[in-house]
Amino acid sequence: MPLEDEADRDVPVLSFSQFQVAVSNSFVPLKLTTTVPEGEFEARLQQANVHGVSFTDVRAMPHVVERTPELIEQAPRYFYKISLQLEGAGRLRQGDREVQLQPGDLAVYDTSQPYELSFDKRFRTMVIQLPHDRLHIPHDFAAQMTAVRMDGSEGLGRVVSPFLATIGTNLAELQGPAGAKLAQNAVDLLETLFATEFDLKRYAADPRRALLQRIRDNIDEHLSDPDLSPNTIAAAAFISVRHLHNLFQDQGQTVASYVRTRRLERCYLDLTDPENFDVPVAAIGARWGFKDAAHFSRAFKGAYGETPSAVRRHASGQ
Repeated sequence: MPLEDEADRDVPVLSFSQFQVAVSNSFVPLKLTTTVPEGEFEARLQQANVHGVSFTDVRAMPHVVERTPELIEQAPRYFYKISLQLEGAGRLRQGDREVQLQPGDLAVYDTSQPYELSFDKRFRTMVIQLPHDRLHIPHDFAAQMTAVRMDGSEGLGRVVSPFLATIGTNLAELQGPAGAKLAQNAVDLLETLFATEFDLKRYAADPRRALLQRIRDNIDEHLSDPDLSPNTIAAAAFISVRHLHNLFQDQGQTVASYVRTRRLERCYLDLTDPENFDVPVAAIGARWGFKDAAHFSRAFKGAYGETPSAVRRHASGQ
């Protein structure tokens, strides 16, 4: 299986040492080992980052990837990663589960916990990485979802897997004006797939979780209100502010981080929408509750690694 095809000959071939650095820089700190002799190992890695989500096309010779407790301590920000096997086979181990992935299969793993990925032959995989708070998985339920094989040829997987595979092999499309919407569509499809595969609706039927979802829905409806705060949110739900904070803490979040993340997501979509290219950046921030333009710019760059103006320039092709 060649590592090169006509569409991406401009993607450099990496040695093992180069690949080790590229993998840790592209995801989180990881340990890589291989039995391929020095000088014979080849890999290619291509990544697109959009809307706070990274999409990475990885093609490589056999190797093992480990996320160790020591490496976890070095990088305290946690992510979910979703692997879609495109070619060859892979094996994922996390917690007390191990799963074999064939082309079309998907699996979730969590960078806050140790895991191991191993590939015995040349392979190609697409990895989606996003912060915990971007994927609406109940925090105390995530461990039941990791290292579980989702068949790409059955049920909803027959829709989600080909869509993600198309994105993975056409990463340049994510850099265009439609990139933010494609990324959000990918996240929405994954959430729908997980809800179906793991019966999250029944899990969410718990009164406490149902209340949290109603609160999230109400927050989403009032993101444009600059005075949205824990006090107003709690009052709308007829609960105490302390109870509100406890609900979000159970999910590994704070109320403020949830509101900020949702506002920034809306801003990102507006900034990359051609219909809004003539709207001042500060006005878009104000549209979604950011009173101060400087604060908006700092928060946006902290979340996405680029300023709002830079994201707009890339989206408009300037």
